[in-house]
Amino acid sequence: MTVVSSNPDRESLTMTIVCEFDATVDRVWQLWEDPRQLERWWGPPGWPATFERHEFEEGGASRYYMTGPEGERAGGWWRITAIDRPARLEFDDGFADESGEPTDEMPTMRMTVTLDGDDGRTRMTVLARFAAIDDLERVLEMGMEEGMKQALAQIDALL
Repeated sequence: MTVVSSNPDRESLTMTIVCEFDATVDRVWQLWEDPRQLERWWGPPGWPATFERHEFEEGGASRYYMTGPEGERAGGWWRITAIDRPARLEFDDGFADESGEPTDEMPTMRMTVTLDGDDGRTRMTVLARFAAIDDLERVLEMGMEEGMKQALAQIDALL
């Protein structure tokens, strides 16, 4: 299985998910860099993502929405804060309103993705940091941990 571990840590206000893939770091990096590949796994099964904007550069912005089984939409945004190709990506991740603009009604998290490779395999760590325990608890209650694990589990089929 792709997902090796998942750990919400209330003391440090983080959630960490670790995955392993039978692919090179460069190949796994492409799944973040290319919006058409990102769309194939970012949303959990049944909630595919559509990236309307994906400026994959420091200071760049992404806007996307996921479409549910009944046609409902859930919007999101990223603000990319750091890129160290192909080993590290940092971005602020939040929820968006119907027009695709960030909303402060829901928590924002700082995401850090690290890729480490050895012998054609890659270990990817996705770390989400929250500003407050209430923010972490809210997204956990919404099913974010399970949704992220399901989304990440789709990557193997793309590699």
